[in-house]
Amino acid sequence: MALKELEVRYATKRAKDYKLTDGEGLYLLVRPNGSKLWRMKYRYGGKEKLLSFGAYPAVSLAEARLRRAKVKWCWARGVIPVPPTSPGHR
Repeated sequence: MALKELEVRYATKRAKDYKLTDGEGLYLLVRPNGSKLWRMKYRYGGKEKLLSFGAYPAVSLAEARLRRAKVKWCWARGVIPVPPTSPGHR
């Protein structure tokens, strides 16, 4: 079932990480410190992979869904999107 903006906005921190799923691999990871991070889980080459789309509220629910759609659009055309790496990032 798809998330609603109010569910995302009012997600409260708990003792452990938990996920609010939106579908098609997209979910919001809510951390014990209260941070909320957009992630997308997928499989490539038989291995589970993870894409990060940013933190809520800087990246809204609508923007996270748009980013998921862009990734799927690239995959449909045979392009594997790789997140850019910053200098000094491994």
